[in-house]
Amino acid sequence: MSRRTIIKGALILTIAGIITRVLGFFYRIYMAKTIGAEGMGLYQLITPLYMLVWSLSSSGFSTAMSKLTAQEKARGTEGNVKRILYLSLFFSTALAVASSLVTYFFADEISIHILKDGRTALSLRIISLCFPCMALGSVMRGYYLGLQNTMISAVSQVLEQTVRMAVIYMLSAYMIPKGLEFACAAAVWGMAAGEIISFLYVFLYYMLKNKKGRPPTLEIKGCAAMIMAAAVPLTLNRVTGSLFSTAENILIPDRLQLFGCTQSEALSILGRFSGMAMPLVMFPSSILTALATATMPAISESHALDQYSRIKSTIHQSMTITAIIGAFTSCIFIFFPAEVGILIYSQKQIYEILRLLGIMCPFLYIQVTMSGILNGLGQQLFIFEINLFSSVVNLLAIYFIVPYCGIKGFLMPWIFTTAIITLAAVIRVNSFLKINIPVLGQYIKPALSAVFACLAARLCQSRIWYGADYKYGVMLTLGTAGIIYTYLVFKLKCISREDLRL
Repeated sequence: MSRRTIIKGALILTIAGIITRVLGFFYRIYMAKTIGAEGMGLYQLITPLYMLVWSLSSSGFSTAMSKLTAQEKARGTEGNVKRILYLSLFFSTALAVASSLVTYFFADEISIHILKDGRTALSLRIISLCFPCMALGSVMRGYYLGLQNTMISAVSQVLEQTVRMAVIYMLSAYMIPKGLEFACAAAVWGMAAGEIISFLYVFLYYMLKNKKGRPPTLEIKGCAAMIMAAAVPLTLNRVTGSLFSTAENILIPDRLQLFGCTQSEALSILGRFSGMAMPLVMFPSSILTALATATMPAISESHALDQYSRIKSTIHQSMTITAIIGAFTSCIFIFFPAEVGILIYSQKQIYEILRLLGIMCPFLYIQVTMSGILNGLGQQLFIFEINLFSSVVNLLAIYFIVPYCGIKGFLMPWIFTTAIITLAAVIRVNSFLKINIPVLGQYIKPALSAVFACLAARLCQSRIWYGADYKYGVMLTLGTAGIIYTYLVFKLKCISREDLRL
């Protein structure tokens, strides 16, 4: 796969990701203003279970599908791809149907005994209806990503988010006045409808474009073994992460009550953290997620052909873009957390959480990029090990520290573990490829440029447009910081023409 193909694919996914995130922001803002922080907290209890089922039935098979498709295509054995696709769809759908049945028929027990809130039972039954479509759609998108047809995945992402928003807007007037239980159910109906329509789009495209190809060279048993070898470590990693994420979302409100919060206050804090602050922090990662998604099959293909110079070039380009985005985003959340909170959600209560998460931004973003690189190099077991370490530390922090320090008792250890596992991932990749990282140009210059840009923007805010309309002034300030930072990045040659060449 050429660099042009990688960047083109990443660009398509980036545009789709940005559109999806922007639509998602409007969706989150509408939800936050309509059902409040407590309602967002209730919704966040559902989300980890949804992600758990996705991790079990879809994530591993989707990524394995992308990796194996690129690998077989590079080797000239395209006939195996269809067999890999059909077997992956079978395995994934079987797990999704089982998860759907368990969730639907045991929704009351799950809501009361696991999620600790009976108001989530209705939402659990609704979301269970879309699990099979979620699995089928994910695997088929992985197939097209492996073929470097990123447009299919991009359109399905935007379509899913659009349907999700349309459904919640249509149902909100009817369901939200009935209480938080039905407000949460309206949001979940949107989620389910989005998954179903997204799958139908990919399925119809496949049926219209599918052509008979070469016969497979792999037997069914050998093909199944190849799929499982690639998918099981990925699934294990994602499932473990989802289980820990679910446990975190359940434990945080419980331990916050020991800190002195009421149940309503605890759910509100969870809503501000998971439903408001984290989407803000992860919004810029849409570019990096797209880059990692496009990079993974490219690295897998180059790895299969022993083209290590191409892998090094791809990694250098990815890490440069990651560092530039991470430095600026981090400084924005550190210097302007209250302003961003008021601008987006019309409340500044999330400013402390945003400031702490800002410190973690560079590490979070490097992790996103590293995941694509490590998966492409076949290092799924290592990813599992470092993520397991992080999750265990976070869970221990929630259980033992949060009752004494509040939400900061979770965030501070999380920052520490994120930095540790990010460093471990970089060292692991370097041990394989001996990459010479230009620390000055790739990290120090962007960081100093971001600090200077934010300080200059703060000065303009206090001296030039002081007294202007608050939100207008904030937008001017953030825009000024962005313009100054962009100028410095190019002036100091933090990014080269080679990095931007299509």
